[in-house]
Amino acid sequence: MSRRLPTTAPPTPEMKVRFGENLARCREGADVSQEELGFRASIHRTEVSLLERGERMPRVDTAMRIAGSLGISLDDLVAGMEWRPGYEIVVPGSWEVVERDGGAPRAEADASADPPIPAETPNGSR
Repeated sequence: MSRRLPTTAPPTPEMKVRFGENLARCREGADVSQEELGFRASIHRTEVSLLERGERMPRVDTAMRIAGSLGISLDDLVAGMEWRPGYEIVVPGSWEVVERDGGAPRAEADASADPPIPAETPNGSR
């Protein structure tokens, strides 16, 4: 397994909106007010409102507290969401290409392999 650097890509607006819709649906299904959920999950009621409106995305620990407070699985809060990396990740010492369609990596180079030597130019320099 190759190590990857963490991504700094923020959640997309679509992800935030979907999470908010799922949260509102689950909260209403449990017949719990935003204020009560905030109390149970140890977050402010306005944070619940921001999450439901898709203006924020919670950290994993907050999402777990919310799910536990509603008596649901974390899967219920992220239903219909997925992340597909659409970029190449380069880690010093090795490389890996991530397919844009979310497929498996195509190749991985060994860090001990020698880099290719550039061809000489007509004036003898490289």
